[in-house]
Amino acid sequence: MEVPYLGARSLDVGGGKLMPAAGALFKESFLSRPRYQNGSLKLMPRKSSASVWIYRWRETDEHGERQLRKQVIGTVTQYPTKALASSAIESLRLTINQQGFQRMAGPKTFSDLVNHYRSKELPEENHQRKTRKTKKNYEGNLKNHILPRWGSFRLRDIRSVDVEEWLDRVSLAPSSRAKLRNVMSTVFRHGIRWEWLGQHENPIAMVRVSSKRTRIPETLTVEEFLALLGKLPDRERAMGVVCATTGLRISETLGLKWGDIDFQTGKANVLRSVVDGAVGRCKTEVSQQPVPLDDLVLAELQTWRTITMYSSDTDWVFASDHAFGKMPVWAVSSLQKILQPVAKRAGITKRIGWHIFRHTYSSMLSEYGDDVKVVQELMRHAKINTTMEIYTHARMEKKRQAQSKVVDVLFGRERTMV
Repeated sequence: MEVPYLGARSLDVGGGKLMPAAGALFKESFLSRPRYQNGSLKLMPRKSSASVWIYRWRETDEHGERQLRKQVIGTVTQYPTKALASSAIESLRLTINQQGFQRMAGPKTFSDLVNHYRSKELPEENHQRKTRKTKKNYEGNLKNHILPRWGSFRLRDIRSVDVEEWLDRVSLAPSSRAKLRNVMSTVFRHGIRWEWLGQHENPIAMVRVSSKRTRIPETLTVEEFLALLGKLPDRERAMGVVCATTGLRISETLGLKWGDIDFQTGKANVLRSVVDGAVGRCKTEVSQQPVPLDDLVLAELQTWRTITMYSSDTDWVFASDHAFGKMPVWAVSSLQKILQPVAKRAGITKRIGWHIFRHTYSSMLSEYGDDVKVVQELMRHAKINTTMEIYTHARMEKKRQAQSKVVDVLFGRERTMV
């Protein structure tokens, strides 16, 4: 139903009057309301075969324009009467209207789409799809960078070139800019999955951004590692030893309980991670693989177990005294209050974080390890490439040998040649 052009006249609505501007708004609102459409069904002749039933309807395309659509329902042989053909399109008609209503009720601005994405993909109580740390990073990128710039934009007004130019101006490291791009793309894909956008309506798919590091990650020399270790208190010393000789992320190290350490077979079962006081799953499925523990590391852990007040199998290995052992120590608190001040007193000028132990371990494995696949599995990276991941498996003993070489170098241990 078309609303006539009002010109300078007012419009009667329910006994009242609307001025021209209001009338225009009324027209837009009236026309944009979702309406149930029956469509039309016609029998169309065919020269080379029996006549066919054609069903026609209108739908809004990706540009917001109304387009005529049609679909062949069947031949007159299959459906001799219009009533039978009408019955055959009931399911199709219902689907078309449901999709239409869904599109009409969908988000209009990027901020609206982000809010829906948050409610479905980032709920606080659900950690099945994404870990707590990943959710925290997503929220930080959305709140601090993406929404202030793009939140008020209508979805189809966001253009690839504009986003690319914006990312070039953002004062962040290349890897951080790449993460902004990926988060925006994820939100658009969410809109596509909910059928508010067409399959090819992700403008971020064409955005180019480099994620190449601007500097090589810092690692510790053997001298720096020993100087730092010698000044750390017992708990942080044990944490440093585990991180530097297993490659565990700090969240996975804090997630260890004494029952996860198998002192007989010399390995640790990595079952969980702890981020900001919240217990969750590990970063990836590969991250949950057990890691070997060198004899020297096992001895270090045994020594710490005799010192700590929380030493039963169900206790956290690196329990927090402030939480009375109910939770492990917070990584950030331990870093800022202990690790960084100790590193400064030890004369280490590098940027110190718990992850520097993982980088040191990775660097030494590359230098002293003799099998790329062994290095990959010790680091518990997802894959080198699909072929190696599927067909190549490093044995525990071979991983132990490569790991022990790193321990030998770090602690100056000499082995007797057999």
